Amino acid sequence: MSLSLIAKDLVHSYGARVVLDGVNLTASAGQRLGLVGENGVGKSTLLRLLAGVEEPQGGEVLRGDDLGFLLQELPFPLTARFSDVIDDALAEIRRASARLDELTAALARHPDDAAVLDEYGTVLEWAQAHDLWDADRRAEVVCAGLGLAGIDPARELGTLSGGQRSRLGLAALLIRRPGTLVLDEPTNHLDDAAMEFLEQHLASLTGVLVLSSHDRVFLDAVCTDIVDLDPALGGPTRYGGTYSDYLDQKRAERARWEQRYAEEQDELKELRESVAVTARNVAHNRPQRDNAKMLYDFKTGRVQKQISRRVRNAQLRLDELERDQVRKPPAPLRFQGDLTGEPGEGKTAISVRDIEIAGRLRLSTLDITTTSRLLITGGNGAGKSTLLSVLAGSLAPDSGTVLSGRGVRIGLLAQDVVFAEPEKTAQRTYAEALGEDAPPLRGLGLLAPRDLGTRVGALSVGQRRRLALALLIADPPEVLLLDEPTNHISLTLAEELFTALDSAPGAVVIASHDRWLRRDWTGDHLRLEAGRVAV
Repeated sequence: MSLSLIAKDLVHSYGARVVLDGVNLTASAGQRLGLVGENGVGKSTLLRLLAGVEEPQGGEVLRGDDLGFLLQELPFPLTARFSDVIDDALAEIRRASARLDELTAALARHPDDAAVLDEYGTVLEWAQAHDLWDADRRAEVVCAGLGLAGIDPARELGTLSGGQRSRLGLAALLIRRPGTLVLDEPTNHLDDAAMEFLEQHLASLTGVLVLSSHDRVFLDAVCTDIVDLDPALGGPTRYGGTYSDYLDQKRAERARWEQRYAEEQDELKELRESVAVTARNVAHNRPQRDNAKMLYDFKTGRVQKQISRRVRNAQLRLDELERDQVRKPPAPLRFQGDLTGEPGEGKTAISVRDIEIAGRLRLSTLDITTTSRLLITGGNGAGKSTLLSVLAGSLAPDSGTVLSGRGVRIGLLAQDVVFAEPEKTAQRTYAEALGEDAPPLRGLGLLAPRDLGTRVGALSVGQRRRLALALLIADPPEVLLLDEPTNHISLTLAEELFTALDSAPGAVVIASHDRWLRRDWTGDHLRLEAGRVAV
């Protein structure tokens, strides 16, 4: 049973856009690799190639048969039951258990049968690796840990929320316990308790794990190595240690790259001048010291040889450097916008009184001032997104009042971003929505120049969220509502957005489960439980 995952010289593109170019990666038993990088750099693509969901256009992936990949949607009809998914996850383990019983009986009858003995050893090794004898208990523990314990086994999948179905897919993988796990954003739709359970579970696995995540605390707790797919001097770079260790090493490496590039550019400039001017000025037009023509010719010839040698050496070094130049460090994508506009004269931006949405939200009082900083937290289904939709005016409560200040504009970045015309490019979508007077999309630092001409439908989920944010802040609202802003966006952008909060003049309301954000939050905090304010 192979417990390694190897990618060799992977190349993959979508149309004319090259996503991966010569990527190499090796993961062995006990290693837990976290993929990081800007949106659209190829994290999800690499995970799909590693899992065999897509085939690379170049290179190869060597993997064992015992691999599990976290799909975005469960491969079951919506009429299937909750128990059907759990039974399917246990099916291979139960078959192995039954086969072990058969082989045990066969060995009792024929203890010297080499073929039976060999198969028994193989099945037993598989059973031990998958903790076969603890599988039923593991199914209960995993479902409880991911917040699924209270769901009726007979309940149809179509009646579950999207978050519940996502957690059920993750639970099925953990119950199966494949030797190699490939996970794309496994912490989406998980509350604190579920994330802590997942961290502990994954950290205890002895197989291979490769994942991507926007959760910085999760990466710190789980990963033994970080693989950065952003452009670097030697291509994608692997760093040993946690995410925090990676940040320190990344900064130092970037500084070394910039220094090496600058020093080489200085040397190139000197060499070009040497070849063109300096070396040729050695003894140039030097007057004769005496009238001995023979001696003069002798010395002149020697000087000319010296000049030729210096010119030749300088040219050789120049050719070498120009052939093997250190690449110029690409300018990092930097967020340049203002998150909010200047607040108006009034102090109250939004006032909420006695609102209720049946079965989803009940709130007696909430006032958002023009300079508020409010963090809304709570588990899945607590009502965070519902409250933001009410504040944005896109969802009317069944009862109660929601009033906004005169002239106050409110913008909402929703979790799920959908564009009506996905065939249009990002640049055209932006221009048509905002008109000619809008600030250049390139100048906001949310999309790389190479992605401006990409069809919206071909952008990654994170890039589409960046475009949606650009549409909001091009003409910044006085109140900005952010629903899980760290979901599907790069860790770098997350850091920059929250740094920008300090200088945003208007109000910002964030609904988030991001523990890194909450750890450093200094503004107001509202916690919801089952649609009500937690005491």
